[in-house]
Amino acid sequence: MHGFPFQRSQPQTNAWMPHLLPVLPRAVVALGVAPERDASRVATSPLALEGAPDVAIDGTERRRQRPTNAAQQQEQDSGKQKTPTDKTILLVHEHTATVVSLGPTVAGKQHDKKAADAGEIPSPSHATLDKDTGFQGYEPAGVRTRQPKKNRKARR
Repeated sequence: MHGFPFQRSQPQTNAWMPHLLPVLPRAVVALGVAPERDASRVATSPLALEGAPDVAIDGTERRRQRPTNAAQQQEQDSGKQKTPTDKTILLVHEHTATVVSLGPTVAGKQHDKKAADAGEIPSPSHATLDKDTGFQGYEPAGVRTRQPKKNRKARR
């Protein structure tokens, strides 16, 4: 799929990936759409302040190679995915659908709320923060949070 828009075959795409991948971070910064990595600058980030200050927080897991050490395997193993993963907490602007912040990368076994507490991700002031049940109890100061409720009719 990477080569399809450019009418390139998979082998051609694989050959070009090592050359083009280092260019990607510089291009994202030059376009001004790079997510904030420093938690102290999230609240004043232009990506966060664009439009209404409504953001959503969620944890995302990505697979990683299984460590050979048994202790490291147990630390990295995500109980849900049954595979070693790394977890990153994301803040996404709801109206522009851009990633505002990437939190620190932690072991996939760590719970979403615990990772968010450790990452200390500040949201823009007077923002509405949408969260899922993985962040139940996560209430940052100065931010109104919203968590969806189950539909009573759907439970029957």
